Amino acid sequence: MNRYFAACAPGLEPYTTMELQGLGLLSPDENRPENPGAPRGIAGDSGTVEPGGVGFDGDLTALYRANLHLRTAGRVLARLGMAFLSRSFPELEQKAARLPWERFLLAGQPVALRVTCHRSKLYHSDAVARTVARAIAARLDQPLPLHKPGAEEAANPPQLILVRLVDDACTISVDSSGELLHRRGYRQAVAKAPLRETLAAGMLLASGWDRTSPLIDPFCGSGTIPIEAALLAFGIAPGKNRHFAFMDWPGFEEATWKSLVGPSPAVHQRQPSIIAADRDAGAIEMARANAERAGVAEHIQFACQAISDLQAPPGPGWVVTNPPYGLRVSVGRDLRDLYARFGAVLRRECPGWQVAVLCSQPHLFGQMGMEWDTSLELVNGGVRVRLGRGQAGR
Repeated sequence: MNRYFAACAPGLEPYTTMELQGLGLLSPDENRPENPGAPRGIAGDSGTVEPGGVGFDGDLTALYRANLHLRTAGRVLARLGMAFLSRSFPELEQKAARLPWERFLLAGQPVALRVTCHRSKLYHSDAVARTVARAIAARLDQPLPLHKPGAEEAANPPQLILVRLVDDACTISVDSSGELLHRRGYRQAVAKAPLRETLAAGMLLASGWDRTSPLIDPFCGSGTIPIEAALLAFGIAPGKNRHFAFMDWPGFEEATWKSLVGPSPAVHQRQPSIIAADRDAGAIEMARANAERAGVAEHIQFACQAISDLQAPPGPGWVVTNPPYGLRVSVGRDLRDLYARFGAVLRRECPGWQVAVLCSQPHLFGQMGMEWDTSLELVNGGVRVRLGRGQAGR
């Protein structure tokens, strides 16, 4: 069994945990917060939830399945052994050289080292990186090509290695994902104020959408929320059409991977009505093109219309959306009016529907005439936001 860590954006930890449990990679009784008595950086045992992710155990198949299926995680890390204390550079080099680097690096493959140091005797990140690089080269008995930030990538993409020193405890991890997992491959056309796919999936899970009731995104932009909803509803793995870093490891089991990907599951359940609407015709064109690349365009209804023209299908259902909150509309009064109109439309068209709205300005929720649970704090494009959840009244 190996130790892994599913890294996610702040606030998404409960939903990454939920996904791992749904995949059978984490038992419900393993969901526990980080041990407050342990030094930061040692956490990551199976079921340990810490800011930024969830630890889990498993074999290589578990690692493949996590990368293939996780919708809210940004990357999956493989821990190299247990965390160890390191208070000097010779000690760090000696202990790092004991790790099984040959399992993860091909001959001549460049390496990118990312180091963070907090409250540790070894506080110079560049010196730590050089020391770990020497340890890897000694273990592999060959020179180690180092990838420098900003350099053009060679034919072989660099293998990312993360070194974390906190309170003199060193955790070394190898990135198994490569490109961040939100890069599913379908979103080549991007509208204004794009929403990461992982955050869109987190919004859907946090909203409690049952995957069969109607779902509307009236500010769909480039279509990320409706596309993620369709992928979720029809059980389509978000990572089935992309490359992962673990595919370049010496021990990659291609037959195992192909057996996990397989064909798309047959659709037997009642298809939910998923509506993607936006007043910007260009955004709707982008959303449709992205949905076609994702293979779900036939499951989404696209509508170019203003919020005041919204017409809901028979419900009740869900409204999950990321309306403008200062990135596309800059005038405060316009935003207040927009949210007031949005609330009125929800009361008229969607009475009894569940609503989840992402917004960076809490006072705008008050313009909609609804009661909200705004306890879930997330980050969207570096901006702290709240996901308001409530029910539309009459």
